[in-house]
Amino acid sequence: MHGIVRIAPIVPSDVPAVACLDAPSARGEEDLRAELALPWSRVWVAHEDGHGVVAFVVFWHVVDEVHLLNLATRAARRRQGIARVLMTAVVDYARQQGVGRVLLEVRRSNRAAVELYRALGFWAAGTRVRYYQDGEDAIEMSLSLNRETGAVGPGTDQVPIDE
Repeated sequence: MHGIVRIAPIVPSDVPAVACLDAPSARGEEDLRAELALPWSRVWVAHEDGHGVVAFVVFWHVVDEVHLLNLATRAARRRQGIARVLMTAVVDYARQQGVGRVLLEVRRSNRAAVELYRALGFWAAGTRVRYYQDGEDAIEMSLSLNRETGAVGPGTDQVPIDE
């Protein structure tokens, strides 16, 4: 990473920068504002000194689960650990809240994301066939957390990732 990365909940002045992020899973301003109105939704941004908003994450916290909806990093800042910092913050949040499971879907072809999630302890729980608009499958991934200790629980792939 080049500069110091700070993770914080999104504020209204961040919305245009997040909406303009040059990432496939970036969201528009209207969509982001609607997301912010949901009481169970969390939107966090990564600010990097000298670069402004370089990434964001959207996740829902419902009862004892966290469901990751979006994770996107500015194209020029990818593969530099920023997504890992955001995901680590999400998992730490889940631990602090006594969450038992973190869930997400990822494109089967997104090897970098799959590697990141695996490094954090996620395992392949299922497949959503033709989940994305272009017809690509999604791999459902899950991270089990001990609600009392926050320790990552065991998990074994239930489906193959490489097909």
